[in-house]
Order: sequence, then C-alpha cells, then structure tokens
Amino acid sequence: MDPREIIIRPIISEHSYDLMEDNKYTFEVHKDANKIEVAKAIEAIFDVKVTKVNTLNVKPKPKRMRYQEGKTRSWKKAIVTLKEGDTIELFGSN
Repeated sequence: MDPREIIIRPIISEHSYDLMEDNKYTFEVHKDANKIEVAKAIEAIFDVKVTKVNTLNVKPKPKRMRYQEGKTRSWKKAIVTLKEGDTIELFGSN
C-alpha cells in the first residue's frame, strides 16, 4: 500500500499539541494498517526516524439527527513517537 493511503490526516487538538512537546504526533490512519506499516509510512513521507507507534480504534458514538438515530464513523488513530531531534512540520514554516 502507498504511504499516502496509510496516513490519512494529522489530528489537531489540544491533547495532540501537548503530545508534540514530547515528540509524539497523532494521525488518522487506514483501518487495516498495522504498526509496522504506519512507522514505514511516516518515515517515507516525513523523512524522520520512528521509535514507537501506539494505535487505537476509535469507536462510533451515537448521534441523533431530528427523529433518526445513527452513529458517527469508526476510525483508527496512531500516536507516533519520533527519535530525539526529529520533528514534523505540520503547518510549514511561517
């Protein structure tokens, strides 16, 4: 699988910003991707060295739209730890 198909998008939240100080970056990844594929994709796209990958499946939450009940989508999240000194510029250099 192509690395750009494995890494869907970065997750930007207050919690992910706090993790960036510890050299950890959060991404939404393909549901069928394993930790090794995620690490290789991050290394190929951003040219950094990955030391650790934690993955978790985000379960759907119940939602209501007027009279109909439904659920949000389920997806997979990966928290990637980089080697000391490596960083990922998510917004480019301003």
